[in-house]
Amino acid sequence: MDERSVTENGGRAARQESSARQRTVMELVRTADLVRRYFTELYAPHGLAPQQYNVLRILRGARPQPLATMEIAERMLEKTPGITRLLDRLEEKGLVERERHPEDRRVVLCSITDRGLELLDTLETPVREATEGVLREFDDEEVARLSELLARVRAGVA
Repeated sequence: MDERSVTENGGRAARQESSARQRTVMELVRTADLVRRYFTELYAPHGLAPQQYNVLRILRGARPQPLATMEIAERMLEKTPGITRLLDRLEEKGLVERERHPEDRRVVLCSITDRGLELLDTLETPVREATEGVLREFDDEEVARLSELLARVRAGVA
């Protein structure tokens, strides 16, 4: 085998590996979009977007302590530049309350309302069932492995 054929075969192998990685990333993006749309449809009849649901869960987890707006933004699953507008909409629906920090007026503290807690309670079973449905093809060990692999993907992007 001459040097040229070795180089050509090496180049082909590299292109195939790159192509396989590109396909995998495209499948990951396609899957993330499908799951996002699935849950968007689940929350929609309750007047919520996925990011709003995420905020309510964050605030419920922080209870009884309120959280500063920026702390909520840091804990979000999907980063959003419009956290203030998102909180405005939740407050308009009576799901969140906001107040100024007593010592630092620049800080806005947010809490989930009883109405917000009731909404999360209503969504508990449908969300659990939807989550189980999304992962129904996997056993517990595979779910754990998938979670590890996705964490590695995020580490590669960060």
